[in-house]
Amino acid sequence: MKKILSCFSLLSVLCLTAFSAFCAPQTDVYIGITSVGDKRLPTIGMPPFNFSGDKAQDAAVEVRDVMRGDLLFARYFDVSEDGPDFNVKKLSETLTGWARARASYLLAGDISYADPYYTIKLYVYDISTRQPVFAKAFKGTQSSLRRLSHIASDQIVSALTGKRGIADTKIAFSNNSTRHKEIYVVDYDGANLQKLTNDKSIAILPRWSKDGRIFYTTYKYKNPDIFAIDLRGGKIAPIIIRGGLSLIGGVSPDGKALAFTSSGGSNPSIYIYNLETHAKTRITNKASVDGSPSYSPDGKYITFVSNRAGNPQIYVMELATGNTRPLTKNFNWSDSPQWSPTGEWIVFSGRESPYHPMDIFLVDLTGTQIRRLTTDAGSNEDPTWSPDGRFIAFTTTRNGKRQLYLMDMDGSAPHLLADLKGDSFTPHWSF
Repeated sequence: MKKILSCFSLLSVLCLTAFSAFCAPQTDVYIGITSVGDKRLPTIGMPPFNFSGDKAQDAAVEVRDVMRGDLLFARYFDVSEDGPDFNVKKLSETLTGWARARASYLLAGDISYADPYYTIKLYVYDISTRQPVFAKAFKGTQSSLRRLSHIASDQIVSALTGKRGIADTKIAFSNNSTRHKEIYVVDYDGANLQKLTNDKSIAILPRWSKDGRIFYTTYKYKNPDIFAIDLRGGKIAPIIIRGGLSLIGGVSPDGKALAFTSSGGSNPSIYIYNLETHAKTRITNKASVDGSPSYSPDGKYITFVSNRAGNPQIYVMELATGNTRPLTKNFNWSDSPQWSPTGEWIVFSGRESPYHPMDIFLVDLTGTQIRRLTTDAGSNEDPTWSPDGRFIAFTTTRNGKRQLYLMDMDGSAPHLLADLKGDSFTPHWSF
């Protein structure tokens, strides 16, 4: 069993009220990400947020700081603080000052407090038209301020670009800081760490469902079983237990099925588990080790790893027909493929020879384009996509221990997600 698990390592809240104020956000404005040589990104001016009462002062600073980080991370905008304070009674003068500062938009905020709730009022003005393009209010308690800020950032990104934001997303992962591997979640920006399990064993491979549940594999009952964490209900329940090896791979886009690796046959194979009927269907049956399945965004295909041709390589299968083809052929080792949300790429970890560490690669659906994303920076594994397909989280040993990192989908701008105790493994980004 230990040999099989090594092969797959992986063959390896709040009360919220939001309401429109005096305008509907525009949706016909598109701002793309610029590259070298393109025009500069549009700038959002962010003066200090106003506040009413001493109790709201710290909240105003926190909300603004979180939103500033969100908007900068999104890469759709630059953010400037070099302009006049917001004064609604001198709106024209304020907008003129930010126009001189070459801002395209002005984001203003006003925070008030009435025990136990904070009210966050946010306004975005188009500097060129001098018209409001976003105006909303959010209400919540002290503990909800960070999430309210993320939600507001995502709504502003959507209003100004037509694109979804990812500030209100989380990354689930396994960590061994307690001397056991347990499941944790952290906000996309590395804040708000939460421990979800206390199995006191080996809990790995968290996989989000679109309904907010997290499925994972655990040795809680001395066997690699699949459990589900219901974050809303605060419950953890077994899904597939005492059936030999059960390594979760992915959840179908409609949330009705799991793809997982099972040792129910002569060799570890890929199975589909129907969460409604509880039926298990074996979909690979080769004299090989097959594992690490991941669904395509439309749910019609899976990608997985198999050593059927020798060394572990990446494969794609059409579920309706069973037709299967390889995407890689020349890697010494391949592992952990994950389908991009856009359907264009599959990210995976691999090495080109036994003398190379594991790195992160992209392969297209024809198998003709393979792009290396990491190099000469420790062992890099367990890649997972952001829900907008623009970023990748992964684990790396470049600083000694295994840590969570983020990078752009082209491999640029790698950075530490959070400086956590222990080693971290098998991250998965929420939808």
